[in-house]
Amino acid sequence: MQENDHILRVQDLKTDFKVGRRTVHAVNGVTFDVRRGKTLCIVGESGCGKSVTAHSIMQLLPPNGTIAGGTISYYTRDGACEILSNYKRSGPRMRAIRGKEISMIFQDPMSTLNPVYTVGSQIMEMLKKHEKVSKAEGKARIIRLLGELGIPNPEIRYDQYPHEFSGGMKQRIMIAIAMICNPTLLIADEPTTALDVTIQAQILDLIRKMQESYGTSVILITHNMGIVVEIADDVAVMYMGRIVEFGSVQQIFSHPVHPYTRALMRSVPVLGMNKDQELAVIEGTTPDASTVFTGCEFAERCECARPECFHRFPKDTEIEAGHRVRCLLYEEGGEENG
Repeated sequence: MQENDHILRVQDLKTDFKVGRRTVHAVNGVTFDVRRGKTLCIVGESGCGKSVTAHSIMQLLPPNGTIAGGTISYYTRDGACEILSNYKRSGPRMRAIRGKEISMIFQDPMSTLNPVYTVGSQIMEMLKKHEKVSKAEGKARIIRLLGELGIPNPEIRYDQYPHEFSGGMKQRIMIAIAMICNPTLLIADEPTTALDVTIQAQILDLIRKMQESYGTSVILITHNMGIVVEIADDVAVMYMGRIVEFGSVQQIFSHPVHPYTRALMRSVPVLGMNKDQELAVIEGTTPDASTVFTGCEFAERCECARPECFHRFPKDTEIEAGHRVRCLLYEEGGEENG
C-alpha cells in the first residue's frame, strides 16, 4: 500500500494502564492501516481493547494510561506525516489536530453533552476553536448541518438543550459536533449503543452519507457483526488487546480463518432461523486484562487449540493479499497451509 493511499497507520501500538500494583496491557502490539475515504471496523467482545485503541489515537487516555510502544502516523490532507504516538504530544499540536483533522463520536451522548448549554453553543464551541468564523456564519453552517443530519426544525433545535432531545437525536448532535469542521478521519466508538434497531440503522446511514459527501475516512468500533457487514470496507478482529485477524470485509465474511472470528460469526442471528434454534456461544469467559500469557490468548477457549498454542505466541501471518491472521494453524507448516 502506498502512503498516499492511507490516512492513518498504526504500528505495534502498546497501551498500558497502572491499576494499583498491576500493569494492564490493554493494547498489545496492534497494527493496522486506514485507507483514505474507506471504513475500517474494529470488532470484538467488550474489554478487548477497541475503545482504548481509539483513545490512544486521539491522545485521550486517563492519567494512569500511557502509550508504552509503537507508532501512530497520521497523513494530513496534503500528505504530510504527523507522528501522534508520543504521549507528550498531547499539547498544542495535538489539540489542533483533534476535532479538526481527526474527530470522534463517543459512545454515550448522555455523559458527553453538557446539560447546561444549548446544543448549538456546544457545536459552535468546536467550530470556533478550529476556524475563524463569525457568529452568524457559524450558526448558519451549524443549522445547515443539523438539517443534513435529519434533525427537524434545526433553527429551533439550535437553541434547545440536550434533555429536549431523544437518544437518537442526541447521537445526531454528537455526529454534528464531530463533523462540523469536516475532519479527514472520523472515529465512531459504538455510536449505536442503547439505541433501538431502527434508530441504529438511521445513525449508520447518516455516517455513511456524511462519508460520501465529505470523503471522510471512518474507524467504526463495534461488537455487532451485523453492523460490520453493512458498513465496513476493512475489518480488524480484536481479542485481548491484539488484532487476531485483519482483511477486507469480503475476506473476513466469506473466508474467516481465525477460530475466534468464526465463533463470532456463528453467534450472529440469521434472518429466518428457527425460533427454537439456539445461537452458538463462545465457550469460557474473557480472561482478566492483567493476565500474563505464555501462548495464544484465545487458547483456553479455542475449539482448535493444540498443546503448542498454550506456550507459543502466534505470529502475524499473511494468508492472501491484505488478509492477515495471528494463529499457529496458519503459520508456515501449519495444518491449514499443508
